[in-house]
Amino acid sequence: MSDEKIRSTKLKFKGDKLKKKRRRDEGEEGGSSSKRRKEDNFDPDTWVFPENPNEIRGPTFIVHPSDPSPISVNFNSTTNRIILHHLDKEKSEDDDTPSLLERTPTDISQVWVTTRVAGSTTINIRSGSGEGKFVSSNAVGIVSSDRDARGPQEEWTPVIMPDGMVALMNSYEKYLSIDEVAGGSLQLRADSDEVGFRERFWLKIQNKYKKEANEEEKKKKEGMAGPPKIDEAETNHLYQAWGAKRSVVSNSDKKELKRARKEGRLAEALLDRRAKLKSDRFC
Repeated sequence: MSDEKIRSTKLKFKGDKLKKKRRRDEGEEGGSSSKRRKEDNFDPDTWVFPENPNEIRGPTFIVHPSDPSPISVNFNSTTNRIILHHLDKEKSEDDDTPSLLERTPTDISQVWVTTRVAGSTTINIRSGSGEGKFVSSNAVGIVSSDRDARGPQEEWTPVIMPDGMVALMNSYEKYLSIDEVAGGSLQLRADSDEVGFRERFWLKIQNKYKKEANEEEKKKKEGMAGPPKIDEAETNHLYQAWGAKRSVVSNSDKKELKRARKEGRLAEALLDRRAKLKSDRFC
């Protein structure tokens, strides 16, 4: 066989313009696919924004766009308390400070660890430094970070807003917010009924955990694509037997089955025995 390159059989005419091939992700898949492709090329530890609640997991950076200085939610491992840190507090006029959306944590106290509650849409938020304390909220909205164990008060439901910001709702259906107290100091509370400016936060997660969430979701959808395959014989044996799939047969039944096997009527005897088992069960 010739090693020459196979030529296209499509007719070409002099003067025809060549069509440029278009990348698939720039066409019918739209900008979201292109954006996802770019994020796939990011370093696994790159900080990115979650696009759906399921992606919020792993190391998490929480920032509130307060004015004039944005605030990061920090953890003080010495006092086991939440600290609201002004990110631009030490900023000078000559500093080349990144924009709010470009910011990433610069200290371990700014990093929280988010874990998902199995079989639920809620998450737990634990400190990344110290002994790992959980963020909790009681019935009157007091927020603390000194719990060693998790329970209903340590559960939060993330709500992704249309602008990409996140609201966190506690188990009492109240929202986490930045609140100004006497003296002008700020603190976290969780007693808001509605989501406004004070209840919106920017959350950043690491790219590898976002990809992990998307891969899990993809596998889940692929698993639900078709009806599960059922081994009918195995199922019948499992649900019509006792003792870890071992059929429990009386001595008289054993004799009958043995006699039927010799006489060549085993199938008929098995059907009779199955009918007998059903009648015994429902009597």
